[in-house]
Amino acid sequence: MNRGKASYFKGYYDDTLWTNLLGLSKANAAYRMRPHTAPADLKMHLSQSKTSPESGQRPHGESASSLPHGSATHTRLQPRNGWQPINLTELWRYRELAWFLAVRDIKVRYKQTAFGTAWAVIQPLFSTILFTVFFNKLAGVKLSGTAPYAVSAFCAMLPWQLFETSLTSAGNSLVGSQNLITKVYFPRLTVPIASILSGVLDFAIAFLLLIGMMAWYGVRPTAAIIVLPYFVLLCLLVALAAGLWLSALNVQYRDVRYALPFLARLWFFATPIVYSADSIQQKLGPVWGPRVQALYGLNPMVGVVEGFRWVMLGGDQPPPSLPLLAVSTAATIILLIGGLFYFRRMELTFADVV
Repeated sequence: MNRGKASYFKGYYDDTLWTNLLGLSKANAAYRMRPHTAPADLKMHLSQSKTSPESGQRPHGESASSLPHGSATHTRLQPRNGWQPINLTELWRYRELAWFLAVRDIKVRYKQTAFGTAWAVIQPLFSTILFTVFFNKLAGVKLSGTAPYAVSAFCAMLPWQLFETSLTSAGNSLVGSQNLITKVYFPRLTVPIASILSGVLDFAIAFLLLIGMMAWYGVRPTAAIIVLPYFVLLCLLVALAAGLWLSALNVQYRDVRYALPFLARLWFFATPIVYSADSIQQKLGPVWGPRVQALYGLNPMVGVVEGFRWVMLGGDQPPPSLPLLAVSTAATIILLIGGLFYFRRMELTFADVV
């Protein structure tokens, strides 16, 4: 088979593969997987040599155009070694793929379900009812502020539900997409990003119920609600940072899949959802309380939950301390940068190990 026919069949194979996996039109699939597209994490070394029985080397100074008939041009592709930077340009080119994968995850999640997207409300609502009965009514646990316990607990459950759903989906995303990863090249980072984006829909649906509960109990937000996107974004970044580490580890060690629910439950009780962060300062006193509370911010979800409560409940909720927010934000950035570089380093082995 000559080179022209080989290129034709390769392009046809790529088009058919994208069409079958993602449900795209053939025109869009052909645009994404052009035969000349090469992975960005491969560097090309082009060496041209004049083939001869004696030495096999091309004389010094002889150009490629002067090579006689029968000379060979060799192209060698080698993977880069060591720590590699994140190719944001390439990731942006594949933004539509991340969107299609997110839509696919949403459709698969609610396919053949009786309640559909109502599960986005049922789980946090029933959890809030249980917390109110057992922790507030029976155990006497109080939350800071004047808002009812049910509203405050449900308000804290929303960012936590977004985080837990995104973390679980991102941690298992690479293993769940092994058929796609082993067949075509694309930035693997789009898989956990798409898993996190799919959880935003559940958050938006449950957020509407929170607005209704606040109206029922007469709780009004203040001007602090303008910083709500910051805490939502911070929650997504925490989920992405932890999801990158867990998804890359899950490819190498499948024990992560079994340890992930246990880790999420421990993280839940380490986050002030059924209790407030101010209770720690009250227990430790005025000397050690502020110091320990700042260290408590090393859990990034502490700043997210406390900030989300303050933004939504307004004057009924005291603002979180600035050291706590600063520590939570810094911990998120460090965890995210480390996760990106670790994911990038392990990315070259995903197709072989997964």
